[in-house]
Amino acid sequence: MSTILRMTGISKEFPGVKALNNVSFDLEKGEVHALVGENGAGKSTLMKILSGLYKADKGEIELRGSVVEQFGIKAMLNAGISVIYQELNLINHLSIAENIFLGREPRKKSGLIDWKAMYDHVEELLATFKVNLNPKSKVYTISPAFQQVVEIVKALSLQSDILVMDEPTAPLTGNEVDKLFEIINNLKSKGVSIIYISHRLEELKHVADRVTILRDGQGITTKPYSELTTDEIIRHMVGRQLTEQYPQADTKTGDEILRVEGLSKSGICSDVNFSVKSGEIVGFTGLVGAGRTEIMELIYGHKKKDSGKIFFRGNEVSIRSPRDAVQIGIGLIPEERKKQGLVLGLSVFDNSAITVLERYSRFGVLQRKLITEKVKKMIKDIAIKTPSTKQQTQNLSGGNQQKVVLSKWFIRDCDVYIFDEPTRGIDVGAKVEIYKLMQSLAAQGAGIIMVSSELIEIMNMSDRIEIVYGGRIVKEFAKGEADEEEVMEYSLGLREKGVPA
Repeated sequence: MSTILRMTGISKEFPGVKALNNVSFDLEKGEVHALVGENGAGKSTLMKILSGLYKADKGEIELRGSVVEQFGIKAMLNAGISVIYQELNLINHLSIAENIFLGREPRKKSGLIDWKAMYDHVEELLATFKVNLNPKSKVYTISPAFQQVVEIVKALSLQSDILVMDEPTAPLTGNEVDKLFEIINNLKSKGVSIIYISHRLEELKHVADRVTILRDGQGITTKPYSELTTDEIIRHMVGRQLTEQYPQADTKTGDEILRVEGLSKSGICSDVNFSVKSGEIVGFTGLVGAGRTEIMELIYGHKKKDSGKIFFRGNEVSIRSPRDAVQIGIGLIPEERKKQGLVLGLSVFDNSAITVLERYSRFGVLQRKLITEKVKKMIKDIAIKTPSTKQQTQNLSGGNQQKVVLSKWFIRDCDVYIFDEPTRGIDVGAKVEIYKLMQSLAAQGAGIIMVSSELIEIMNMSDRIEIVYGGRIVKEFAKGEADEEEVMEYSLGLREKGVPA
C-alpha cells in the first residue's frame, strides 16, 4: 500500500487548552486506520484540521505526496476528504435529499433543480444502507440514528477517497452497525481510505488495519491492530490499567418511587407499564426507533400522552410539561446533549446552575456566592476537567460536556434520573466514571432509568431490563436472567411478545 496522507508535527491551542502537541499521523490507500483516545485527547481536533475547519498552529499536511498549501473546508473537500462529524452537520428544516446534495443539486438544461433525478439518486444511495427513508422527509422528523445514516450517505455521495468517520455507530444498533461495517469494508476494497474514530473498542476488530492512540493531545503509539489487545489499547488511552469497565455495587432497593401504567401515544407507544424503586437502575433497551426515547419524553412531559397514568411515591401526578417533571423531582439527561442538554455558548457555571436559580434567589436577586460554592463542589465531586467555572462549555471535551449536563441535575438533587444514552460518544475511562456516578445516586436513594443502545452496558449495569419493541415493553428480565442473544431476539421481535407481569 502507498501512503495517501501524512500529517507531521501538528499542534493546536485553544484558550486554556493545548489540544494537540506535535502529533503525527499517516494513512495508507485502502486502509482503515482507527484513531482512539479519551475525550479531550485531540482526535476530533486533529480531524477538524484535516478537514480545513481549523488551521494548525504548527505542522504540515501531505496529500498524495504533495504538501497542502490551500486550506479551508472547500479546499479539502475538493482534495477528496469527507468528514462525518460526531456532531451531525445537517439542516433540520431541509429534506434528506436536499441535505445530501446541498450546493450541488442536479440541474436541468433550464438551470432549474432536477428534483426527480435528485430523489431517484438519493433512493439508490439509501438502498445501499437498507433503510426505509423517504428522500422528501424533513431531517427533523427522523431519529438521530437515521440522521447519522444521512450523514454517511452524504459523505459517500461525494465519492471522496479519504473518509473520516467520527463515532459513526454511536446512535446505531444491531443490524445497522453490521451494515455500516459492510459498507466500510466495501469502500476499503475499492481503494477508499478511512480514518475511523470510535470509543467502542470492540468494533475495531471488524474494520481496523492499524490503530493510533492519542492521550492528552499527544501521539502515544501507532501499531497494526493485530498486535494490540483491547486491554493494551485502554492502558495506552488512559495511562493506567483499568481493572473494571463495569463497576459493581451492592445497593439495596427501597420503596417504589415511580410507576407508569398504560402509557400510550398514537404512533409512539402502547400500554407501557413499569416501575422504578429507590436504589434501582432500570435499563431500557431495544432497536433504534423502538420508542425508548419517546417513552421517556412522554413521562417527562416533553410530549403529551393520549392515555395512561403516572404515579410518584404512590400518588398519581399530572406531568404536562418538563417544568412539572422537574418540580416533582425528575431529571432528564437527554440523548442529544449538545442540542437538548446544554447551552454551549454559556459557561460551565451557567449551565450547572440553571436548574436551581429559583431555589437560590431572594426577592429576585441571586445568591451568587452560595450557587458558586455548590457549582465548584459539584465540579470537584464529579471531576469535570475545566480551567475554571467561567470556561465556555463548547470548549470542553465530549465527556466533560456530559458531566456538565449531569452536574445541573445532581445539584437539583432529583428523586428519579432518566439517563438517555449516557455514554454515547464517551471514552472508556469517562464511561466508568459515569457508571460510578449513577451507582452513587442509586446508593443515595434515587431511582435510575438508563436508556442505552449498548447491550453490554445494559446487561452489566441494570438491576432490571425492559425490552422495547414497536412501542411496547415486550419483556422484562432481572439482572442475570438472560444472555445477550436472548435480549437481542426480543429486541428484534423474534420472540413471542407479551407485556411482563
